[in-house]
Amino acid sequence: MKVLVGLSGGVDSAVAAYLLKKEGYEVSGCFMRNWDAFTNNDILGNPTIKDDQCPQEKDYEDALKVAKALDIPLLRVDFIKEYWDHVFSFFISEYECGRTPNPDILCNKYIKFDAFLEFAKKNGFDKIAMGHYAKKTTYNGHEFLCKCKDDNKDQTYFLSQINEDQIKSCLFPLADLTKEEVRDIASKLDLAVANKKDSTGVCFIGERNFREFLKNYIPAQKGDIVDIDTNKVIGKHNGVYYYTIGQHRGLGIGGISGEKATGWFIVKKDAKKNILYVTRGEVESYLMSNKCIVNKINIIDPNQEFPIEVGAKFRYRQKDHPARIDKVGDKIICTYTPYKAVTTGQEAVFYSKDGRLIASGTIDEVYMDDKRLDK
Repeated sequence: MKVLVGLSGGVDSAVAAYLLKKEGYEVSGCFMRNWDAFTNNDILGNPTIKDDQCPQEKDYEDALKVAKALDIPLLRVDFIKEYWDHVFSFFISEYECGRTPNPDILCNKYIKFDAFLEFAKKNGFDKIAMGHYAKKTTYNGHEFLCKCKDDNKDQTYFLSQINEDQIKSCLFPLADLTKEEVRDIASKLDLAVANKKDSTGVCFIGERNFREFLKNYIPAQKGDIVDIDTNKVIGKHNGVYYYTIGQHRGLGIGGISGEKATGWFIVKKDAKKNILYVTRGEVESYLMSNKCIVNKINIIDPNQEFPIEVGAKFRYRQKDHPARIDKVGDKIICTYTPYKAVTTGQEAVFYSKDGRLIASGTIDEVYMDDKRLDK
């Protein structure tokens, strides 16, 4: 069986390729190039944007070293336009609406498990694989993702929008390994990437000063910082897009004459009016919710019965929170015991009691006792 492995230049995909070859698969590697500052800025119509960081070329060099060490061929493919059209443009538009999107989820849905999968099929490959920490399982005749051995590295949250056909097309060789075991394998193979730091930042764009990076695409627009309790203007911000709900550092609010100095927390953003609302009081009273409405849903089993008790993740690395979900039309209504900072634009991911990822979607509205919080 021919398998095309997405070699990113990191240790996880390198070990995934090695394990598949060891198991007898006919393995080839492929490096995806999805971000190019000059090309993307041309698409935007502003090629003068300064963005000279190019981490992908270093990653490509590392992928070449891995392919040579494993004695597998390495292909290279560009998905720059696809990434711009389906991931980055949406990412920017969501920020402009004051929401907090997760580009890694879109990247998996539209690039790694769509464009890359189609490329693999057209080139005669039977399956694809990457360095994801996730596992597959079969239940009631359907293939699901479920949590892997390493709870700390489990990436099913980021894979929550891929459908069953995409799951069937992929192998997950790291399912039963911890990160430490992966690095140990790479060290024993003397791979150049054995101790390479894990990638962070926006998918395929890499690490950078995120606020400065966003300014290239969303012009800074100063506005008022308002005390939500008194409705008084207490400072100025550089653009509501650059701040997140619950943030309490980097607000630039100095001491206020005649008032005790205490910390401030962002509790609300009004993108239309360009106002950032903060409080120094009981933060939980503004950030706690017990219901959210989720749209753009992905349900693996079309015959899934609702309502159902689940474990819900509202952000990566969060422990599962007990919840009850019901499907109403093309949306999911999720109710739960009060939880802090459930944020619109983020993904809500729902797991069965046995760890299967059964559904997910984008958080569209947030409520506390039927009072809507995101308006």
